[in-house]
Amino acid sequence: MDNADAITGSDPFALFSAWYNDARSSEPNDPDAVALATATPDAAPSVRMVLLKDHGPHLGSRGGFVFYTNGQSRKGNELHANPQAAMLFHWKSLRRQIRIEGTVAEVDPAMADAYFASRSRDSQLGAIASDQSRPLASRGEFLARIARVTAANLVGKIQRPAHWTGFCLTPSAFEFWMDRPFRLHERRRFVAGADGGWTSALLYP
Repeated sequence: MDNADAITGSDPFALFSAWYNDARSSEPNDPDAVALATATPDAAPSVRMVLLKDHGPHLGSRGGFVFYTNGQSRKGNELHANPQAAMLFHWKSLRRQIRIEGTVAEVDPAMADAYFASRSRDSQLGAIASDQSRPLASRGEFLARIARVTAANLVGKIQRPAHWTGFCLTPSAFEFWMDRPFRLHERRRFVAGADGGWTSALLYP
């Protein structure tokens, strides 16, 4: 068994990018899919899958991870009330995972506008038609609403709905996990320092 550390380096963003690029080559479906965990102010948790749309040290003073959603959905309401979250990337093809914890804030409206404009027209219409997370009487009701929204937007640019926005998670900690033989897995945790740098240490698997 190889005892050399496989998870090395001092920059968790650089390590994330390297693993993410590997996943984009090897993962058969949605390498950008990430489990997003949020909680209510009284600590009731919920989790769902979202798609990562931007990441890196260029996002804010400590870098970040961006996803988009209906700000009035369950996750949107929970993030507004309790702006803390955790992410989990799991790439089965690589037998690797990354956990990220931190605080969350809405992206700048201009950034949300730019991403909304890059989406397909059908996705834009769906974002307008869906009251995400609210009760729905029937599938037919939803399809009828999409038909009405489509008819009202046959031509011209579609404006981003005010409730549809992006969120950026600013990390305070990363944890990288790699499969090893005999379940002797490798884990390394990075923690943000007050000076803007990162400290890291191995953890028992």
